Amino acid sequence: MSSPEPTHSTSQVAEQLVRLTRRMHRAQKRRMEQLDIAFTPAQSRLLRIVDHHRDTPPRMADLAERLEVVPRAVTTLVDALEAHGAVRRVPDPANRRVVRIELTDTGRATLDALRSARRAAAEDILAPLTAEQREVLGGLLATLVDGPGPRC
Repeated sequence: MSSPEPTHSTSQVAEQLVRLTRRMHRAQKRRMEQLDIAFTPAQSRLLRIVDHHRDTPPRMADLAERLEVVPRAVTTLVDALEAHGAVRRVPDPANRRVVRIELTDTGRATLDALRSARRAAAEDILAPLTAEQREVLGGLLATLVDGPGPRC
């Protein structure tokens, strides 16, 4: 006797995750446009990474590694964020040849607005779920994000 076919194949689940991620990005983008924030996902991610390293601002090389891009791409991102007043380049006190990137007050305010837009977008998307369903989904996602296996 064979086991029953799964309701959702791995490829179907993968496609649903991709579609949900795209939907989340679109919803967040709409929220950001309402707040008149025009940052790309890569710029937003760079702001989050810089904020995460609040005690010791990251070097450009650290950002390139973390974003998994070539250093030139980080320079372009930092240039754009610096033009918006969201970050500033500062010399490393231990090595004046090293440039570090830190958030400005404008960058922190922008990051707060981006986080609010993300939360609001998530609320919109999760609205059809009950509190119990959200708990189950959160647990499943935590298992996938934090569980064993390669990090992408």
